[in-house]
Amino acid sequence: MPAKSYELHGVRVLECEHALRNDRDAVELIPAVWENRAGWLVVPIECLDDDFFRLNTRIAGEIIQRFVTYRVRIAIVGDISRHLAESSALRDFVYESNRGEQVWFVPDLEALGERLKRLQLL
Repeated sequence: MPAKSYELHGVRVLECEHALRNDRDAVELIPAVWENRAGWLVVPIECLDDDFFRLNTRIAGEIIQRFVTYRVRIAIVGDISRHLAESSALRDFVYESNRGEQVWFVPDLEALGERLKRLQLL
């Protein structure tokens, strides 16, 4: 599966470069995260279908659960304000996810870098 690996504020990340449509796609990506010794998987929102952001489809839950099960931290990167405006359930989900250290929704790589830097200071 295509992905690129790089350092972001001293943390190795693997950035997904293909569509992540279902939990099988997630499972196929996990070995690449391990092989690259990545602390985080970065998933640009361009790799996700709009159905991911509709929680009633269960796609987000299935994909994220795969990563959580295998202890792969995931950062979904990009502007999701349109999706947040459409769904209070998604707003709650994003809020709760961002309070933890396993799944984050951030607007850009700069914001992810800042969060990683703060996490390292703890």
